[in-house]
Amino acid sequence: MRQRVTLGALIVGVPLALALLGPLFAGAPGPRAASFTLGGEHWLGTDFVGRDVWRQVLLGGRSVVLVALAATALAYLVALPLGLISALTRRTWLEELLMRPLDVLLAVPSLLMILLVAAVFSPGAVGLSLLVAVVNIPDAARIVRAAAAESASRPAVEALRMQGETWWRMAVGYVGRSIARTLAADAGVRLTGVLYLVATAAFLGVGIAPDASDWAVMVDRNRTGLFVQPWAVVVPALLIVALTMGSNLLFDALLEKPHRKRGNGREHGR
Repeated sequence: MRQRVTLGALIVGVPLALALLGPLFAGAPGPRAASFTLGGEHWLGTDFVGRDVWRQVLLGGRSVVLVALAATALAYLVALPLGLISALTRRTWLEELLMRPLDVLLAVPSLLMILLVAAVFSPGAVGLSLLVAVVNIPDAARIVRAAAAESASRPAVEALRMQGETWWRMAVGYVGRSIARTLAADAGVRLTGVLYLVATAAFLGVGIAPDASDWAVMVDRNRTGLFVQPWAVVVPALLIVALTMGSNLLFDALLEKPHRKRGNGREHGR
């Protein structure tokens, strides 16, 4: 387990460090060179408009990471109370009122909904965060409700009701703590999906300017010169893959239950 945690931390640490600290070391933009060139002062070459690729890599990760983290946090900020209320309420009409509209949203593909909204409005980074959060709320709320419903059916919750405990004490103090591990596992998987969705939306030009310093935009705009100057596409693509794969591996390793040695039970029995 420790090896998997270390491996996941190393894989996700490189793109995360570049995303958060890269703009501090990017420096001022230098003079532009010819498009898709290699060598010279640009050790990773130049992009489709002659900008230094390494500088664009340093600047391009923060938008992807911040939008993904904000979208994931906003999704759970809405999904947690909806799921907990639906699981703990004894009023069927209230549960139906909260969950059925989410089922309608769940039936629409996430990327299609983002593209439909983007066709009417022009969302920036904040708008993209809100859109990605909205399309993730239905699934997150259903997972919260399913996990909380099992905990809410335990005798301990009924005992808390009979004692006159507040809803907050039951929902957060007991049910919330009992489903924390499930939610943490879902958050790790969901963050990976959100990263892919944000990168795909940026690749399609949603919420990001066509010439913005963004890893997904770099992959899109520089793919025409892939065989001439591959670093402008390969480096940002590898960083996005490392960020998603490393975060998933890290969460999976951290949430893995330690296995007991087989000999322990026998030794205690003797």
